[in-house]
Amino acid sequence: MTPPASLKKLLTGLGQHVRAELLTYADRGPARQVHGDSPGGDAQFDVDEVAERAVLDHLRAHAHVPLAVYTEDGSLVELAPDPEYVLVVDPIDGTRPASAGLEMGMVSIAAAPLTASAPTLDDVTAAHLLEIKSGAWIHGADGEGLSYGGFPHALPRLSRTTDPARMFWSIEFNGHPMHLMSAAYAHLVDRSANTGGVFVFNSATFSVSRIITGQLDAYVDIGNRVLRDHPGTEAAFRAAGRGSILHLFPYDIAAAVYLAKRSGVTITDAYGDDLGTTALLDLDPMNQKSCIAAATPQLHQELLGAIRWDIPGAALTTSGGTR
Repeated sequence: MTPPASLKKLLTGLGQHVRAELLTYADRGPARQVHGDSPGGDAQFDVDEVAERAVLDHLRAHAHVPLAVYTEDGSLVELAPDPEYVLVVDPIDGTRPASAGLEMGMVSIAAAPLTASAPTLDDVTAAHLLEIKSGAWIHGADGEGLSYGGFPHALPRLSRTTDPARMFWSIEFNGHPMHLMSAAYAHLVDRSANTGGVFVFNSATFSVSRIITGQLDAYVDIGNRVLRDHPGTEAAFRAAGRGSILHLFPYDIAAAVYLAKRSGVTITDAYGDDLGTTALLDLDPMNQKSCIAAATPQLHQELLGAIRWDIPGAALTTSGGTR
């Protein structure tokens, strides 16, 4: 189902409106206060409230396609009877860097037809990513090529890196027990930190998009595979997540995975399986995802093989017991 041309205008306009509202708020000085939790359990900051409100205000005023919208902090909202599309929106992917005025905060929007009762990531037909600080953007849709603006070179611009010792890569720690992550890939950090580069951006969208721009070679978030492989780690993950499992939610990756695939990025879950069956509107921990993305298939395979999945002591909880 090829999305209508008006959908691109809506997605780009929505991203610009959210960005404008956030920049206006930033000029007044963000409070960096936590006002509660999202339905998935992630802490919601003051800037999240600004962005969530901006999404609904703009769509209610400008949507010319019958829509439903699903955001990080809200449930599914039907903006018209019998909506034809659902927009899966993370108004700020990278709340913490955005709150700090850093470059990693992005608006993430994915659109999928509502022809099925439970749309999946494979159903996404259009996606838009916008950098809040710079205004640079990447857009893609079925039936058209990748478009972009604000970058100094053409996209995609994938690196040719195949050696983990030379890779520039990012990893994730929010809601991820440090000792488990260290046991799984500390050796890769040690191997690449000097001859490559290791970064923690707290934004899956920013990390994946940096592979499209050529700034990164890879992105790794293995938390959900560790939990699936070692159920005894659940207590440790919940302790790190203040009671919740905080892995990759569908709204974290829906737009980024769509654009990455269109750009030639090798992107899968941490088992090497396609992410397309991910239900777009389900936050359950077993629908949350892991991710390994790389600029080359060779580097992707190297990472799958080099990460230590058989983690010593993984069955132990933070309190010393077993599940």
